[in-house]
Amino acid sequence: MTKHHFSRLLGAVLLIAGTATGAGILALPMACAEAGFFPSIIVMFFCWLYLLYSAFCILEVNLAVEHQGNLVSMASKTLGRFGKYVSWTAYLFLLYALNTAYIAALIDTCQQILAGFFGASVAKMFCATPLFLIFAVLMRQRVKMVDEINRVFMTLILLSFTFLNMMSLPHIEPSHFLTANRAYFFSAISTIVTAFGFHVIIPTLTNYLHGNVKALKKAIWIGSSIPLVGYIIWQVAIFGISPQEGVLSLKAFHTAGKNGADLIFALSKNTSVKIAAEVFAFSVIMTSFLGVSISLFDFLKDGLHAVGRSQKKWKLFFFTFVPPLYFALVYPLAFFQALEYAGAFGVVILLALLPAGMVWSKRYWLKIKTPFEVKGGKVTLILFMLLSLSIIAIEIAKKVSLIH
Repeated sequence: MTKHHFSRLLGAVLLIAGTATGAGILALPMACAEAGFFPSIIVMFFCWLYLLYSAFCILEVNLAVEHQGNLVSMASKTLGRFGKYVSWTAYLFLLYALNTAYIAALIDTCQQILAGFFGASVAKMFCATPLFLIFAVLMRQRVKMVDEINRVFMTLILLSFTFLNMMSLPHIEPSHFLTANRAYFFSAISTIVTAFGFHVIIPTLTNYLHGNVKALKKAIWIGSSIPLVGYIIWQVAIFGISPQEGVLSLKAFHTAGKNGADLIFALSKNTSVKIAAEVFAFSVIMTSFLGVSISLFDFLKDGLHAVGRSQKKWKLFFFTFVPPLYFALVYPLAFFQALEYAGAFGVVILLALLPAGMVWSKRYWLKIKTPFEVKGGKVTLILFMLLSLSIIAIEIAKKVSLIH
């Protein structure tokens, strides 16, 4: 493998890891508070396998359409008009929900950092202004620039994450891991599913790696495994240092709409820990914001057939950025609410159920052969789709209070 090819593979791995490792890692301990440590780890591993399979389904279909376009084109070519409309609806719902969560979290983190410097609160709109500038640059420079910026933030994530976990080790209480509540076993499944949702960037990376199947498979395996390991370590750190009850408990912080980094702020009196937690929170959200924003932009460009350097690009910029910014500014608890709804319906429908249907159509209706096919035949695909429908049913039951 040449230096150039290795650099692109590394960039693809980091983009996958960065797209997944965002608001999810901050929200996971809060969302899993009721269920407990070990039940949440079991569900987490299951969700990783579940979405790893769906990622390879998307890769197979993307190769079948000669890695042109995005999920809307893939669904249209394999499932017809019905697939096109479902993908449009689910994709916009999911990516708008995710970007609402990321922008809300970025604004909140920015406010905390600036308040620490100036000793006074800063307007939310002021904190949102740099995001306009960042995305305007990305709109012109495309994936290469996203890759380069993402590498910077991934380095900051690794350094700050390592430091925070080293500082938390002496304060971990083993008894905090033993509490479990089976009634809340599925309580965090929507947030956990969202935390492994990197799939929207696969079509972009297929072009970036020139359709190299071997490199793409490596990128998906390694890139998705990094968040899994990171999430488990983060769960150990947060569950281990936080009390079971009281104003500094996970439950209390979840109710208040606060995340894992906020809990570290409150529990630590060390200035260095506070700075590292702020850097970590900002960096993990920014990596996801980069990946999701460029994917949403590409999706709208593909779906609206906006090509070239025309005024349509500014319309794409508006529709990519302004709707989620509005919801992030208007709804103070947008961070957790957006993640919950994104995972409950957007991720499962768009990134699991729809890809399985596209693979079925591609293999058994259209009879298209590709250089890569995810393992498993009709039985595997049927079981996977039934599992996806079961997850949706569980989330609906939660929304109408049939289960916790």
